[in-house]
Amino acid sequence: MMLATAARNLTRRSFSTSKALAAQQLTVRDALNAALDEEMERDEKVFLLGEEVAQYDGAYKVSRGLWKKYGDKRVIDTPITEMGFAGIAVGAAMAGLRPVCEFMTFNFSMQAIDQVINSAAKTFYMSAGTVNVPIVFRGPNGAAAGVAAQHSQCFGAWYSHCPGLKVVSPYDSEDAKGLLKAAIRDPDPVVVLENEMVYGVSYPVSDQVLDKNFVLPIGKAKIQRAGKHITIVAHSKAVETAMLAANELAGKGIEAEVINLRSLRPLDSETIFKSVQKTHHLVTVEQGWPQSGIGSEICARVMEHETFFHLDAPIWRVTGVDVPMPYAKTLEAAALPQVPDVVNAVNKVLGVK
Repeated sequence: MMLATAARNLTRRSFSTSKALAAQQLTVRDALNAALDEEMERDEKVFLLGEEVAQYDGAYKVSRGLWKKYGDKRVIDTPITEMGFAGIAVGAAMAGLRPVCEFMTFNFSMQAIDQVINSAAKTFYMSAGTVNVPIVFRGPNGAAAGVAAQHSQCFGAWYSHCPGLKVVSPYDSEDAKGLLKAAIRDPDPVVVLENEMVYGVSYPVSDQVLDKNFVLPIGKAKIQRAGKHITIVAHSKAVETAMLAANELAGKGIEAEVINLRSLRPLDSETIFKSVQKTHHLVTVEQGWPQSGIGSEICARVMEHETFFHLDAPIWRVTGVDVPMPYAKTLEAAALPQVPDVVNAVNKVLGVK
C-alpha cells in the first residue's frame, strides 16, 4: 500500500508542468563551488585557503573537488589560527595574488579582525592608492541551528560599518554565484557573508546563471517580488522570511514589494527610495541585532532623503532579539524574526486590525 502511494506521488511529480519544477535547480553550495572553480580556472592568481578546505573538501563541502583539481598550491589547508592565515592571505593579496580566505564561520573572523580591518580594508587608502588588496573573506554568517551564542551572530552591520570594505550578503543560488565571482574579480577587499542554513537548498536558476561569464554587480539590490502597498527590505536568509510573509499578506489583499539587498556596502539606497516613493510604507527585516543594524542604517538614509516625505507611516524594523543566541531550540526560534513578526509589522504600519 505504501509503495503504491509512493509510486503515485512520484508519477505526479514526474509529470508536473509547474514552471518552478521545470526550471533548472542549483543548490547554494554548488553555486559557490562553481563560482570558485570557474574563477580559479579563469585566473591562476586565485587560490583558496582556510581550515579543512582541501583534503576534507571544506567543512560544508563548498570546496568539494577543488583540491584534487588544483592541488596543494592553490587549495591550502591551514592550522586553526584565523589571525595567522588571514594575515598570510592579506600579504599574498598585497603581493599581487587573489586569495579567497574562508572562515569556518564568521564568528571566528573576530580572531582575525585586525587583519580584515587594519591590514586589508585600510591599505589602499593609507598607500595613497598605490597598493590594492584584492582579497575575499567568505564563509557562513548569522544564525545556524543549535550552535548557540558564539556561533550564531550576524556580522553584516559590523563589516558594512568599515570604509575600505565591500560587503555582500547573498540569499539564493543566483546571488551566491554572481556575487562570489564579482568579489573574486574585484580589486578591493570583499566580505562575502553566506548563510549555512541555505547551503543545501535548491533554487531555480536560468541558463544565464549557469554560464561561466555570469557576474552580478556589487552594490545593486534586486526586486525579489513586486508590490504596491508596502516595501519590505531584507538580506540573506531574512529574504526568505520576507517572501513567505509577502505571500501570506497577498492572501489578505496586501501586495508587498520585497527587496533583496544583496549588497550591504555599498548599499543600494536608490532602489529602496524608488520603491518607498511608490508604496509609501517600509519595513526592514534582518536576523542581526537591532542596535546600529542594517535596518537602522536604512531608516536613517530614508529620513535624510526626500523619500521621508513620501512615507505615510513610520518605518518598522523586524530584527533578531537583543540577546546572545540561546541554545534551546524554542528560545532560538523566539530570538529570530519569524513570518508572523513580519506580517504583524506590516499590519501595524498599514493600520490593519
